[in-house]
Amino acid sequence: MNLGGFLGDPFAELRAELEERAKRMHTPLNEYGYDGFGFDRRTFVSWQIVLTLAYRYWFRVVTKRIAEIPPSGPVLLVANHAGNTFAWDAAMLATACFLEAEPPRLARGLAEYYLPQLPFLSEAMVRAGSVVGTPENCAQLFDRGECVMVFPEGAHGAIKPYSKAYQLQRFGLGFMRMALEYDVPILPVGIVGGEESNPGLYDSKLLARLVGAPGFPITATFPWLGPLGFLPLPVKFRIHFGSPTRFEGAHDAEDAEIEPKVDEVKREIARLIAEALADRSGWF
Repeated sequence: MNLGGFLGDPFAELRAELEERAKRMHTPLNEYGYDGFGFDRRTFVSWQIVLTLAYRYWFRVVTKRIAEIPPSGPVLLVANHAGNTFAWDAAMLATACFLEAEPPRLARGLAEYYLPQLPFLSEAMVRAGSVVGTPENCAQLFDRGECVMVFPEGAHGAIKPYSKAYQLQRFGLGFMRMALEYDVPILPVGIVGGEESNPGLYDSKLLARLVGAPGFPITATFPWLGPLGFLPLPVKFRIHFGSPTRFEGAHDAEDAEIEPKVDEVKREIARLIAEALADRSGWF
């Protein structure tokens, strides 16, 4: 007996909504719904059902000034990072761009080199729109007029104890060099909620070396609860967008010339985080 056919699709209405939005994304696809990086619109919509439910009902995300995202053309979203066990901040930022930006935009995350090597994540990440974070891939995305999403703190921001919550770690310079080389506007984003979704206790460098990762978080629930330790707390997320800014200068200049520009973006993200923290009354 086909119970699926008997019961119907419980997410049929939501799926139809997401499919309609996916068709309006300015993302170049071939006749089969794929792009050159492996993005698959059908798989994306299926994954987006889960993320949309999390966005609307688990994290209850509130955005501010999302209309600052340009409706077309390349743009570089630069945000703070947290999460420890899973990058819920990246997932919710990408979902906000898809659900609430007009027209919907696919935010292409530039993933750490080691993530696509994980068997349970590699295909899902590619199908959902992420690409390995190389300069060549970023350049291709800009040439295609895509919205690119980066977290310059890297693993140092994502994996840290809660005692360092919302303390921005050192920013890499690569994102600024790419923006300068391709004359792409940078749009700063401050995200609140990711730090509390899986509060960190400790970063085990020993376990990180054993699995070949830049960090291995010990949190309030992981690894003590096994797979359940990946389940985030139902905290309320706030995502505050700044204004797109184009920077001037040579992309291959000395670090001393690039760092002040990066610091300017970092200060704006810190301001947006402070604004979002002031707007909330508690974790939940």
